Order: sequence, then C-alpha cells, then structure tokens
Amino acid sequence: MNKAEDAARSKIHVGVSACLLGQEVRYDGGHTRNRYVTDVLGRWFQWVPVCPEVEFGLPTPRPPMRLEGDPAAPRLVVTSTGEDLTEGMRRFAARRARALEREGPALCGFIFKSKSPSSGMARVKVYGAKGIPVNKGSGLFARAVMDRFPNLPVEEEGRLNDPGLRENFLERVFTCHRWQQLNEQRPTVGRLVAFHTRHKLLLMSHSPRHYRELGRLVAAGKQARPRELYSRYERGLMAALRLRATAAKQVNVLQHMMGYFKRDLTGDEKAELLEQFQRYRHGLTPLIVPLTLINHYVRKYRQPYLAEQVYLNPHPAELKLRNHV
Repeated sequence: MNKAEDAARSKIHVGVSACLLGQEVRYDGGHTRNRYVTDVLGRWFQWVPVCPEVEFGLPTPRPPMRLEGDPAAPRLVVTSTGEDLTEGMRRFAARRARALEREGPALCGFIFKSKSPSSGMARVKVYGAKGIPVNKGSGLFARAVMDRFPNLPVEEEGRLNDPGLRENFLERVFTCHRWQQLNEQRPTVGRLVAFHTRHKLLLMSHSPRHYRELGRLVAAGKQARPRELYSRYERGLMAALRLRATAAKQVNVLQHMMGYFKRDLTGDEKAELLEQFQRYRHGLTPLIVPLTLINHYVRKYRQPYLAEQVYLNPHPAELKLRNHV
C-alpha cells in the first residue's frame, strides 16, 4: 500500500451524493459542488460517492424525474413521459446499500443531496393525483440507506448551513468513527465500560435519560453475549446523540465539570466560570468560551478524569463547530 492509499484509509469513510463533490452527474449534465463538503470536510473524510441514477444506468443528461403518489411509498416517474422507474430503482438501491456494507472500511456517515427524488433524505416533493406536491417524501436510494443502516449519522448538504445541525451531525460522525475503532477489537465488557466512561459527559449533554439507561446496560453487561451487548449499546448511543444538545443541558454538564474543581478554584475563578455559563445560557457567547476555561483548568489542576472526557474535544478544533453554537 502506497502513502496515498494509506492516508485515504486513515480518514473517516463517509458516503456522499456524487454531485456534491463536483461530479457532473445531474439530470442537466451539471453538478452542485458543495465547497464545505469538498474543501473543509474533505480534510478529514474519505468520500464514498454515489449517484443512484448514473449507477442505475440512466444517461447524463437525462429527463427530469419526480416522486408521485403516496408519500409513504412513492413512485419514481419520468416527468415528461410518465415512465415508472420505481421497482428498478428500489432493487438497485437495496443492492447498492448492501454493497456499501461490504465495501472497505465501514461508513461513519452519509451526506445526501437535498430535494432529490433518489437521494433526498426528507421533505422531498411528492406529487399527488392533481399534480399538487407535498414535502413529505424521501428519495428511494436515501430511504434504502437509512433502512439498511438505522444507526448511521445522515444529513443533507443544505442543512449543514445550520450551525446546530452541522455540529450535531459531525459530532455523531466522529463518535461513530470511535465506535468503529472499538469494534475492531475483541468485544469485552471492560472495553465497553471504558468507552462509556469516556463518553459520559457527551451523552449527558444530549440525553441524561439515555446516559442512565446505557449505564445500566453496561453494568449488567456480563449477563449478555458481547455482540448482543454491543449492538444494544450502539442503538442507544446513536439514538441519544440524535437528540439536540440544548443550552440548558450543556450548562448542566458544565456545572457538573465545575464540581471537580471545588477544592482548586479561587473565588474569582468560580465567579468567572459561573458568569460564562450564564452568558452562554442566554446566547451571549458561544459554547467554546466556557469550554475553553474548563479545558484550561483541566490542564492547570491536572484533572485526569475530565482530561479523558470526549465531550471536551469531540471533533477537530479546526472545524470550529462550537464557535457558533
């Protein structure tokens, strides 16, 4: 394996609609290159591009298609001719999703092209009998992927413009990557306990209920088969992280961390921390401000437990995700 191949394998593998990378596969022969995807996320992710229409065998350019009928089970129809491509595309989508499961390193996420009748994740237009659309559909390929990988972090490129949604998605992708690294080792209760311990505060910031439930699951881990235990933990982990980390939950975690320094901090340091917590709670400063102070005290007072917490550094600082939430 050469250096380029080794570097590619070391990156996190994420699926993506091929047009977002600048590949000219759209129905009109063009592309919708997304610079954030290619120029920013591309530094950490090895893209696995998919264009369902082209891989299915349709030409570029090609007549536009749309979804019609029942939003829960829509038909994929060529707009100009009425040709129904539903069954063929569904068979292809199921086959391609199975292939993604077998090919190379496991995917840790997928970024879909919004509004696409094949790749839109949600809110895709579905046209009724009178030609009136409702935004309640999912693209046929996107649906196949989400059904095949129910725990996989997925998002649309347009929603990545929202700072909160972007941070949530990428936090899940990097967590999924750490989970995949854990799965490369022999499954043991001890390894799962260590993973759960490091992710305690991250889980609490999203869902204290899920954190407690996963804690009980791990505590009773010796009563279950390791693979079954890991499978149940993964479902709970990704379900927890799909929930938004609100300001109130974040402040609860920040206050929890502050408790580890109750014998170390001076009165002024405590007052400064509490002031920054409240400024963050009221939207006056981003999350990175109180976290920078916490990280400073972790190093200054050598707090080993907090130093191991993923919550403090869940994704590369260069992405600046917590500068805007």
